[in-house]
Amino acid sequence: MELRAKVEQILDRQPTQARSARAGALPPGVLPFLKWAGGKRWLMPLALELQGRCEGTYIEPFLGSGAMFFGLRPARALLSDSNAELVETYRAIASDWRAVRRKLAHHDRLHTADYYYMIRASRPTSVVGRAAKFIYLNRTCWNGLYRVNRAGIFNTPIGTKKRAILESDDFESVARLLEGVDIQAGDFEKQIDRAGAGDLVFADPPYTVRHQFNGFIKYNEQLFSWADQERLRDALHRAKMRGAVVMCTNADHASIRELYEGDFRLFPLSRYSAIAGTGGVRGNYAEILAIG
Repeated sequence: MELRAKVEQILDRQPTQARSARAGALPPGVLPFLKWAGGKRWLMPLALELQGRCEGTYIEPFLGSGAMFFGLRPARALLSDSNAELVETYRAIASDWRAVRRKLAHHDRLHTADYYYMIRASRPTSVVGRAAKFIYLNRTCWNGLYRVNRAGIFNTPIGTKKRAILESDDFESVARLLEGVDIQAGDFEKQIDRAGAGDLVFADPPYTVRHQFNGFIKYNEQLFSWADQERLRDALHRAKMRGAVVMCTNADHASIRELYEGDFRLFPLSRYSAIAGTGGVRGNYAEILAIG
């Protein structure tokens, strides 16, 4: 069955409530090694159902935790993100996962509040050192939130997690999945423009809406403007016209629906978000999945 038709068949047979999920309900197998705001771990079951159906190249231009990649496990992939530190971390695991794990275990043994802030302020000179620092901070900072100040320096405070090494860690399998994968740092449009017939593009941008009425992460408008949303839609439309299958998650907001209606089929989704300062503002957020 054609890939696009298979995606729509899976979503059509599931009522909206069946598409709702908590991020903690994870399938077995190789899991993402990072926690990422807006990550798509809860969509991994969809990716698992699509395994083996992507005959072309899988393209993910907003990599983050890479949950869809880990679920889909494509034979060929192009992964990219504008976050150069994130991309370097993936490359480090792909090239020398043992060294990264050894350094991460060192951080794990020494973890305290004072140690966290010392490492946060440090500037490792090696790729392995920077990758281990990135994972360590991701796992021990507040809710795994990657946030930088205006100078581009990571400034998220320490969180409640006590361990940087997890029982679910399988860096060897992660490295095996990344073998031969093209991993790039850069703008999403350049990577999407590489998509052609038979390829699958999965885009999960920061969620912003027109007029900055943003119910997700308040600083997203600075990271990804409405002009970027329009540029993304145009890039995805071009990829679709070249014969690629396109999937894009976004906020379920009137301005987003208006942006994608007509050329894309829209499916409502619901996710549980734990990225919040107090439990009172955590909960289910309405999203859409645009298929083209």
